Amino acid sequence: MDASAQTPFRRALRSFLEQRTARVGLILLLILVVAAIGADVFASYDPIQVLIDKEPGAVRLAGPCINLFGCDGPQHFFGLDNNVRDVFARVLHGARLSLQVGFLTVGFAIVLGLLIGAVSGFLGGWVDNLLMRIMDVLLAFPSLLLAIAIVTVIGPGLINTQLAIGVVAIPIYARVMRASVLGLRDREFVAASRALGASETSILFRKILPNALTPIIVQGTLGIGGAILDVAALSFLGLGAQPPTPEWGSMIGGDRNLLFSAPHVVLFPGIAITLTVLAFNLLGDELARRFDIREAAV
Repeated sequence: MDASAQTPFRRALRSFLEQRTARVGLILLLILVVAAIGADVFASYDPIQVLIDKEPGAVRLAGPCINLFGCDGPQHFFGLDNNVRDVFARVLHGARLSLQVGFLTVGFAIVLGLLIGAVSGFLGGWVDNLLMRIMDVLLAFPSLLLAIAIVTVIGPGLINTQLAIGVVAIPIYARVMRASVLGLRDREFVAASRALGASETSILFRKILPNALTPIIVQGTLGIGGAILDVAALSFLGLGAQPPTPEWGSMIGGDRNLLFSAPHVVLFPGIAITLTVLAFNLLGDELARRFDIREAAV
């Protein structure tokens, strides 16, 4: 197809995929998605099953055993943890949980932040001042400390942790959306819609919002990696996912004292977190550069 005949979206997508960082991020994300979807297929063991009485020769903190490399015992690609559970199965099922956590947490923050930012930017005046001052108060606190405080009040658990991380992230998306709406509300197509008798609600949700979503999508891509990392951090502290849930941060936190005596129990979940956050950061950074998105939230 002639490049001149391609739509702007097709040209942007093609240019995006030509970048090495974008391809690396997509490959890492594809591996993560395949691992999450196929966790029950790829893993031979239940992630919460204790194997001490189920499998002959299973011992605590046994290292990785791969038959292809000459290991004669039961095959455990990432070894066994302190409770004699298969680390490989727990890491794979942790990928599924981490993706759910990332998308649900960021989705919650985007929905509320989008509504707050859109109303604030469109109406302006005292409404804008009130909503943005509330967002400023939330932004005044370090995000992780504020999330810890929220979880301390409402109680530990994975759902409460996601809620806390989502609430902390709302101001970011609200400011991004507000900046986009401010740049669009005085454009010609908005004035034309008003002249044709369109209501303010219709103009906001049918004309302005569809044209203001690109920065939110970019920020959301970056935010997924951050949400996964923050939830893992709270789980590491014992405030997020509770044992025996196969969550990466909880796995590292539960066996952190074994870093030197049995490094495999913390090394593999740590690598999984690193690669996941890296994948979303690479994609988000390249999207921001491709669509020339600045830090509109500031």
